[in-house]
Amino acid sequence: MKHSLWALMLLAAAPAAWPQASPPSGGPVYRCPGPPILYTDQITEREAKEKNCRTIEGAPVTIVQTPKPAAARANTPIASPSREGRSAEGKVDPNAQKQRDGDARRLLEAELKREEARLADLQKEFNNGEPERQGGERNYQRYADRTNEMRSAITRKEEDIAAIKRELAKLQ
Repeated sequence: MKHSLWALMLLAAAPAAWPQASPPSGGPVYRCPGPPILYTDQITEREAKEKNCRTIEGAPVTIVQTPKPAAARANTPIASPSREGRSAEGKVDPNAQKQRDGDARRLLEAELKREEARLADLQKEFNNGEPERQGGERNYQRYADRTNEMRSAITRKEEDIAAIKRELAKLQ
């Protein structure tokens, strides 16, 4: 008698332990198209038809909680400055910004001088399209390849210098 009571209790509890075919909300899960693809069980059948969603049946669905959007976090106050030169509201101190701009300008000017010096060296070595032949360039094609590489390097260097000058102009 005792054993039959336990068996009856086990049988009554067993369906609760079986895997459920439907999601926790009890409704079907829909896959809705579009960027981004949406998997949801929070819409009605009519809404699913309007959005061209299809029902997902028999496939296991894993739900991953996404982090809060940045807009929701933006309302949280900042307790202390996180970077040097920033106020509690996240604004940059004007004096700190002038210092940063000055540092950036000095770095760009130094880089510009280095690049211009390297360009001058490349142009001198290029010798107006007729660089001196090296020992391993008995074959004319090797010489022509090196000349073309030098021409390309000069073009790239000129483009780099122009980019640095544009960046400097932004800081003026």
